[in-house]
Amino acid sequence: MSIPPVHVVGGGLAGSEAAWQIAEAGVPVVLHEMRPVRGTDAHQTDGLAELVCSNSFRADDWAGNAVGLLHAEMRRLGSIIMASGDAHQVPAGGALAVDRDGFSRAVTERLEAHPLVTIVREEVAGLPPADWDSVIVATGPLTSPALTEAILDLTGEGQLSFFDAIAPIVHLDSIDMGVCWRQSRYDKPGPGGDAAAYINCPMDRTQYEAFIDALLAGPKSEFKDWENVPYFDGCLPIEVMAERGRETLRHGPMKPVGLTNAHKPDEKPHAVVQLRQDNALGTLWNMVGFQTKLKHGAQTEIFRTIPGLEKAVFARLGGLHRNTFLNSPRLLDRQLRLKAQPRLRFAGQVTGVEGYVESAAMGLMAGRFAAAERLGRPVEAPPATTAHGALIGHITGGHLDAGAGSFQPMNINYGLLPPLEVAKRDAEGRRLGAKERGRNKKRAVGERALADLDAWLAGAPALAAE
Repeated sequence: MSIPPVHVVGGGLAGSEAAWQIAEAGVPVVLHEMRPVRGTDAHQTDGLAELVCSNSFRADDWAGNAVGLLHAEMRRLGSIIMASGDAHQVPAGGALAVDRDGFSRAVTERLEAHPLVTIVREEVAGLPPADWDSVIVATGPLTSPALTEAILDLTGEGQLSFFDAIAPIVHLDSIDMGVCWRQSRYDKPGPGGDAAAYINCPMDRTQYEAFIDALLAGPKSEFKDWENVPYFDGCLPIEVMAERGRETLRHGPMKPVGLTNAHKPDEKPHAVVQLRQDNALGTLWNMVGFQTKLKHGAQTEIFRTIPGLEKAVFARLGGLHRNTFLNSPRLLDRQLRLKAQPRLRFAGQVTGVEGYVESAAMGLMAGRFAAAERLGRPVEAPPATTAHGALIGHITGGHLDAGAGSFQPMNINYGLLPPLEVAKRDAEGRRLGAKERGRNKKRAVGERALADLDAWLAGAPALAAE
């Protein structure tokens, strides 16, 4: 009996990976790519998996970097993106960077040559036809207006494509709690009943004035012409607020009212930077109201002048850019299906992940889920201790909802994985330094992830068609 095809909309990294995984499982797949029939403002070619920005997949060390761990997991899962990247890498130190033309050509040629892959060059305008009973939408941050409107109508969301106002996120264990303290403004409990829901970083007048000077002088990223969308008052960059008056931030996101420094209760802070818990594990905290256009190097330098954040490790830096992504925690299930219409799966940046590798990883998972479903052998998501499982967990339920617009795109980072304690002394009883413990913890998290992924693979039903 013939197997009906799965349709994949979008031939970027996520769509190409999804199509490959489906075909490798023995299921026919139709990959719909609108280029060259309709171009975009960002793409230059009609090749599949074209890299439109950097040519780097970032760090490739599974034992010391979270994205390197994601690389290692993808290789174990038979990723076409990683195989093509490895085959076309260029020197980049500890990172995996690729020859972008050779990489795209390799992905395109392998998919064109696969007997179960059909590539159709056309735009899918609006929702896919009703007789496509299994579809993966992998249209990226430049999803066409017609499809965007159709998704909005289907989900009841008020907004999908807009300026993505991102605030920096800090790892909890890098915050100096000898300087900062936990307290909600006026000790008012939130919905969870916690009257100490924020971490507060105090500033005196001199520190505040220096901070404002640095914001105003810091180098900013420039928008491309096609990104030129007006700011909304509810998500102004902090440097734009500072330009409106030196006291603006002190009466906005940095207001000190209703807060008492637990370490110096008799001193009234001139300004306070607040951080709010960002994930269910409590390992990541976002800087409230700190969306910014500052370049990343400037952000790191300036934000580490904030008392208590001198040694801050950032899981994500801030930014503003045009983006298109779903409110995935509300709209998607753990199989990346749209709850309102389960025949539709989503993959890539549209799900709320950030970065080439993360986008491809969600394509990989969506492809495996769709193939397993088509073969009648459904498979659960990998465990949360793996990089893939952690990403799926974050975008489908790990984010703590703090109101409209609180869910933002995220790169893979160790804060999304369950914490793991490591020994503070070596085998000879020597006390390990913080850096050495940090390295050991990252390696242990990586070893756990790869072992758990191998166990998941061994227990998952075979996907290849009989």
